[in-house]
Amino acid sequence: MPSRHAAPLATGAHPQLRLLAQQAFSRTAGAPLIGGNAVDLLIDAEANFDAWLAAIASAQRSVLMENYIFRDDALAQRFRDALVERAQAGVHVCVIRDWLGCFGQSPARFWRPLVAAGGEVRTFNAPRLASPFGWLSRDHRKLLVVDGDVGFVSGICVSAKWLGDEARGIAPWRDTGVSLRGPAVRELVHAFADSWSRVGAPFSDAILSAANGEAPAPVGDIDVRVVATVPNAAGLYRLDQLIAAMARHRLWLTDAYFVGVAPYVQALAAAARDGVDVRLLVPGTSDIPAVGALSRAGYRPLLEAGVRVYEWNGSMLHAKTAVADGRWARVGSSNLNMASWVGNCEIDVAVEDEDFAKRMESQYEADLANATEIVLREHRRDRRRRRAHLAQRQGGGGGSSGRAAAGALRLANTVGAAITNRRVLGQAENGVLVVGALLLLVLSIVAFAWPRVLAWPLGLLGAWFSLGLLARWRESRRARKP
Repeated sequence: MPSRHAAPLATGAHPQLRLLAQQAFSRTAGAPLIGGNAVDLLIDAEANFDAWLAAIASAQRSVLMENYIFRDDALAQRFRDALVERAQAGVHVCVIRDWLGCFGQSPARFWRPLVAAGGEVRTFNAPRLASPFGWLSRDHRKLLVVDGDVGFVSGICVSAKWLGDEARGIAPWRDTGVSLRGPAVRELVHAFADSWSRVGAPFSDAILSAANGEAPAPVGDIDVRVVATVPNAAGLYRLDQLIAAMARHRLWLTDAYFVGVAPYVQALAAAARDGVDVRLLVPGTSDIPAVGALSRAGYRPLLEAGVRVYEWNGSMLHAKTAVADGRWARVGSSNLNMASWVGNCEIDVAVEDEDFAKRMESQYEADLANATEIVLREHRRDRRRRRAHLAQRQGGGGGSSGRAAAGALRLANTVGAAITNRRVLGQAENGVLVVGALLLLVLSIVAFAWPRVLAWPLGLLGAWFSLGLLARWRESRRARKP
């Protein structure tokens, strides 16, 4: 569908340059610009959950729900029961849950009432013998599509943890989602169908017809791209790099698990040195404190380049958003780390509309009112005291697998850089070196004193790999047979 606008971040540019920018965005993200949509901004979990439940209750043909975590609590049971009711009414109900995200959160029996009612539930990427490390790629999407008419994208899992705990003084988690109507909803259906086919047989014609519905008519004047990331594609990573390169005035980012990989840090730093107002809002306390500490090691190069970094003062900040030049905005499930950019299935909506971007900027300024800016001269002891206080307010942990992987990646990168001398390490990375040194020292002591403690796991791992390769060879051989 033709776009009403030309390209983001290029207002007033020559038409040919706008056309080239639009082409660059489409090719980089692997997602066309689709016009004629209505997009609504949904702030925090309660507003999102209410909208999701209302949409499910109104379903007449299909409900497609894909989420990283379904936690067996009162909220998730409410969603399951709503899905059961629709399935009993003859609606096609399809659910994708992530194996690792739901591990220890909701057992298989949680879904038995829905399966008994005629719904289908599939689990993404459970461990397989033929793929020893395949389980590291996760389905981290948070997606709901009803009747092919309305879709929802966010960073919110189906867990009451997002609602906080008033009795314990824990505020709701800060998170952001969008509802989407119009022609772009069909792209959400296609993204779900792709995930569905990755874990089983593709949609039947009946379910696909019910999910798509009638061709969505234009219902608004907002242009969007649906960026459905799959492992190793890195479309959103390239798009984020391009946005950082093209921003002319402002680039405001919110992220739950920021890990400063060098190419992206350099892109942000270059924009800031060029006079762009670059801001990064991250949690003051992470639900995995060790990862939060590792993430902070990347602040210094950003701050030295002029990027303004803020830490959220409330409960967990879990939103993943960006807004640039009052014209382009992104909301979705992707964090600014390699686990999301390269390893996982993610889904984000990039909106090219000035009114929506202004709403995003207004919300960003409201969020900064409850945040503390980090500056290079801030006394380390004061920061520790504030973080300890926030940790007491937040309560327990839990969350995404990508955080631990991203934290481990940063530790490995920093230690590797020191060993190979391939780059100069900043002062903030000294703490990471100490952690790496202590871990290696502990492993060395264990290896000398109790060699079997390491030998047995390595032997088991080698056996697992060998069996996995044989299983993969057998699968490949069977696939080649007529």
